[in-house]
Amino acid sequence: MNRNIRVLGLPILAAALTCLPALAQDHPDQDHHDQAQAQDRHDNSTYRQHDEWKRGSRMRQEDWNRGETLDYRANHLRRPPEGREWRQIDGNYVLGDHDGTIVSVRPAPRNHQRSRDQHPQ
Repeated sequence: MNRNIRVLGLPILAAALTCLPALAQDHPDQDHHDQAQAQDRHDNSTYRQHDEWKRGSRMRQEDWNRGETLDYRANHLRRPPEGREWRQIDGNYVLGDHDGTIVSVRPAPRNHQRSRDQHPQ
C-alpha cells in the first residue's frame, strides 16, 4: 500500500509544486494598483515642504482634512485660540481655522513621537 501511495502521490505533488510559481506571478495591473494606493496614502509624519502654505493663505480642504489633530500640550505647542486647532500634515505643524486658513506653520520634529488630541477644548 505504501508503494501505491508513493507511486500516485509523488507525481501529484510534483505537478502541484511546478504550478506554484505560475500562480505566484504578478498580475500586469498589480504595479499600477499598488502605485495608486501609495498615492492615496499619506504619511503625515514625513516632512514635505509646502511653499504655498503661508500665514493667511488657505490650504486645500483635502490637505486640511487628512491632517491629524494634535494635542498641543503633548507636542509643546501654544494653546490654539478659540475656533482654531493644530494639525500635523506632511511633517508640519499647522495651526489653522477649521476651513483651512493658515495661522502658523512650522516643521514638526523628525524624531518626535506625535500625540493625538486627547484633551479636546
